[in-house]
Amino acid sequence: MSGIGKWNLGIGAVLVVVAVVCAALDLIPVAVIAGILGLLGLGIAAYDAIYEWLKRAELRRRGARARREQERRQGR
Repeated sequence: MSGIGKWNLGIGAVLVVVAVVCAALDLIPVAVIAGILGLLGLGIAAYDAIYEWLKRAELRRRGARARREQERRQGR
């Protein structure tokens, strides 16, 4: 996960906790705003994690393809 994803994960988690605490204290408008922002941060972190995972998978596929091509050329 990149630096932006880690920041969003941390901030999102903190804001969700703040939303729960505010809801327990009957500060509903603050809880709603903090909850929405927290979920947005967690969503961005999840998107970033999936993007990085797919990028690494593509690099592995390209590496395997290059190794197969190299083996095929050497096998002639």
